[in-house]
Amino acid sequence: MVIEYSVAAIAIAFIWLVVFLIKLLQKGMVTLGETNRTLVEVRNAVHGLTQESSKLIHTANQVTVDAKHKMRTVDPLLESAQDVGEVIHNITNSVKQAANSRGNGVPPRTNRTPSTPKRNIR
Repeated sequence: MVIEYSVAAIAIAFIWLVVFLIKLLQKGMVTLGETNRTLVEVRNAVHGLTQESSKLIHTANQVTVDAKHKMRTVDPLLESAQDVGEVIHNITNSVKQAANSRGNGVPPRTNRTPSTPKRNIR
């Protein structure tokens, strides 16, 4: 009789264990399904970001090419401006030298400000 009760208890424990494992596996399947859906969403998001970043890189390359082209276009103008600046500098130096060579006979201008003002005292 004790053996029959023991076998019945073992059978009940085994059934309880099987039910528990079935519930655990069902929860695991639900979790795996959610994980799978999340992975699909992440893949789609990464794919979209990849496309957007490719477009951004392409646009940045176009802007870089355009900027380089514009710099090449403006470069001769800047060189001409530099040449004009050098010519003006040379002319200024020539005018200064000419003024200094002609100005030897003329006394230099000085600002005469009296240290004490003159007053008429009566």
